[in-house]
Amino acid sequence: MSMIRLGIEQLLREPPASLAGCRLGLLCNQASVDHRFRHGRELIQAAFPGQLTCLFSPQHGFFAEKQDNMQESDHGEDPESRLPVFSLYGDTRRPEPAMLDHLDVLLVDLVDVGTRVYTFLYTLAYCLEAAAACNKRVMILDRPNPLGGLAVEGNILQDDCRSFVGLYPLPMRHGLTLGELALLLNDHFRIGAEVEVVAMGGWRRAMLFPQTGLPWVFPSPNMPAFITALVYPGQVIWEGTNISEGRGTTLPFELFGAPFIDPAAIREKLRDIELPGCLLRPLRFEPTSGKWAGWVCAGFQLHVTDAAAFLPYRTSLALLQAVMTLYPDQFACKPPPYEYEYDRLPLDLILGDGALRRGLEEGRPLPELEAAWQPGLREFDDLRRRYFLYQP
Repeated sequence: MSMIRLGIEQLLREPPASLAGCRLGLLCNQASVDHRFRHGRELIQAAFPGQLTCLFSPQHGFFAEKQDNMQESDHGEDPESRLPVFSLYGDTRRPEPAMLDHLDVLLVDLVDVGTRVYTFLYTLAYCLEAAAACNKRVMILDRPNPLGGLAVEGNILQDDCRSFVGLYPLPMRHGLTLGELALLLNDHFRIGAEVEVVAMGGWRRAMLFPQTGLPWVFPSPNMPAFITALVYPGQVIWEGTNISEGRGTTLPFELFGAPFIDPAAIREKLRDIELPGCLLRPLRFEPTSGKWAGWVCAGFQLHVTDAAAFLPYRTSLALLQAVMTLYPDQFACKPPPYEYEYDRLPLDLILGDGALRRGLEEGRPLPELEAAWQPGLREFDDLRRRYFLYQP
């Protein structure tokens, strides 16, 4: 059994007096369960009878049923609780004042995966902005960052690459829980909402998800296992290219490739780059949907052999540069639209810096590119420590 008490479990253990008599909304999806797989909406209805008035769902829908980006969810009714469900990934990605009229306090209980481009973080940010404008309180029921809270990795998002996969200058791997992120965004970027975090009990920053003893419940359809979350901060970059990121297979983000790739040539190209904690196993696969559906793709399965040493972003950038330089005529950046951006290159939005893409295309050594972003990363690391709820 888990020794960790989730934010929702802490809330129920000591219900705050500040919630007495308040109308509550809950931003969640099907992964918002306790360590015994009981869903948050049922727990809150039982603990605060008659107070839960509505639910909000992030990208992929309340049941995480929508497969891909820009597949919208309609508002609806939850069949279990009979409460209205307001989709925050449909006609709008921001809660409208009329939605917030249903509540006094918005509870947020989402499973995040510790990566800048995962949109749940920006749904939360939009909720903070709307709450500040409408004078509503927000209470985050905190959960572990599955990648732990120590490592940060990657370049800082540049202003001209802001989008729904990157609204704030964060690195690709930020090393914060959703509660800590909420405090940082609200204070440092002056959103100014009334925010409270119900911290977890027993979570330590060095813990990767398997060490928590908690069950993994997929927060989005292509995040089926912890290993997916572990490789995702790097492997997500294939979404901005014509290389399959393994959607349409049973191992999204672990598998990647394309019909024109020769795995042996890629391996040879990477021979002098240090990629700790992982192994690239050549294989072939055939996606049933998405890019290259019905084609046999040659590529790799990315096996993580040492999760603590593994550098997901470096690994995938090295692979991306190898593919770009070996296959200049076959490799392509995916054209827009991507996450409601119709003009800018999806790869730039994902990488968070167009200059990084150009550096990779020009064949500039990866250590040189990494060195350029270290000062910004150190600055972010100093900043985030001011908002730690769990000390190293």
